[in-house]
Amino acid sequence: MSSPTGIGRREKLLVLSTCCLSLFIVGLDNTILNVALPSIRGDLHASVSQLQWTIDAYTLVLAALLMVAGSTADRIGRRRVFQTGLVVFAVGSALCAVAPGLGWLIAFRVVQAVGGSMLNPVAMSIITNTFTEPRERARAIGAWSAVIGVAMALGPIVGGALVDSAGWRSVFWMNLPVALVAIVLTALYVPESKAARPRRADPVGQILVLVFLLSLTYTIIEGRAQGWTSPLILGLFALAAGCLAGLVYRSPRRVEPLIDLRFFRSVPFAGATVTAVCTFAAMSGFLFLNTLYLQDARGWSPTEAGLRTLPMAVMTVVFAPISGRLVARVGPRIPLVGAGVAMATGAALLVGLAEDTSTLRMVAAYGVFGVGFGLVNAPITNTAVSGMPRAQAGVASAIASTSRQFGQCLGVAVVGTTIASVPGTPGGADLAAATHTGWWIVLGCAGAVAVLGMLTTGRRALRTAERTGAELMPAAPPAGTQETTDVRQ
Repeated sequence: MSSPTGIGRREKLLVLSTCCLSLFIVGLDNTILNVALPSIRGDLHASVSQLQWTIDAYTLVLAALLMVAGSTADRIGRRRVFQTGLVVFAVGSALCAVAPGLGWLIAFRVVQAVGGSMLNPVAMSIITNTFTEPRERARAIGAWSAVIGVAMALGPIVGGALVDSAGWRSVFWMNLPVALVAIVLTALYVPESKAARPRRADPVGQILVLVFLLSLTYTIIEGRAQGWTSPLILGLFALAAGCLAGLVYRSPRRVEPLIDLRFFRSVPFAGATVTAVCTFAAMSGFLFLNTLYLQDARGWSPTEAGLRTLPMAVMTVVFAPISGRLVARVGPRIPLVGAGVAMATGAALLVGLAEDTSTLRMVAAYGVFGVGFGLVNAPITNTAVSGMPRAQAGVASAIASTSRQFGQCLGVAVVGTTIASVPGTPGGADLAAATHTGWWIVLGCAGAVAVLGMLTTGRRALRTAERTGAELMPAAPPAGTQETTDVRQ
């Protein structure tokens, strides 16, 4: 796969800026809604499990469609799919803003997610094929990854201000002007490109992934209410296991499966995938617990609750670009291990939250957690695509993005279930005590990031990435078929 030729530094920066802008609204939308949950519950009379579905309907569909979106973009054109995603995301946001009830809101969040699935992996593929020099690409990926952390960290603050000033529906209206700007910039500056040999569609694999994610998430969220040993929950657990087994069985037997299991022969890639799940499970659990604790247990307004998390946002903004530079200079081990330790420390400070926990302790915890989250995204993304042929960039980045979304979905599902299992929640002292188990889960996920950072970044691990990359290198395309790139000056 060749890179776009004739693109100067200015054009490359504009392409990167456009991709980052689209990622910003998707990342912001992942967390901005958290601070609005209490308002949505009061306005639409939602239970804790319904609040979980408001978040997870988005992340679940996003996770399920990311891989097929990446391969589709390689087939029919990356800019075309990217622009379509922006339009669908904007339409979904407008529908969410006017949703008349909770069921409609959840349905329209699905529409948002369909659009969002066309943005993250396609943007990464565009960046990877625009920035071809390794150090230049590492810096670009670092900047792109920094946007993920910054957007997610700023979500509670922006959301709090919007909810207090204009109501929870405003968190969706704000997406429209940003999406419109991104659509215009994409048309002006992003070159159209296609893969020389686009991957074949795998509809059966896509259905297996969707059913696996949906059935597993449903069992986690609804298992307590339905009964963990009820026929429905046990049946769905069995369905999820069957879908996973089906994927493992089918993938080696297809020429171009939706998920190529050979990717996971690379220890760094497999480690980045699991690290992404653990990281974003910790982050989504962190935000879900904090939103309910700060507003319901402490009685603070959405703006006050958002401002309490400002130290996390500041530290994420500061350390995200530092992480990108560290990865470019010394590799992923130091930022990964540092991220895990910092996030675990922040979670440990929050394990025993009570109604009268001091603000100083919370500020320290949020700040340290933000340091970790700022450090972690660049090494995850860089490790996922490093060593892989550029022809596989869309698929590799889509798997990494899917892991992030699955982690978010899992974090909300698991910690939300721990809260819902305590009688009398949400509300008051019961809610403060109910968060304790959730914080232990966040702590465990963060600790796993540090361990994985040590185990998957050594020399032996890197050699597996080199071997896997060589194995995945596609054969030269037939004469007359080459990557098509329309360079816009």
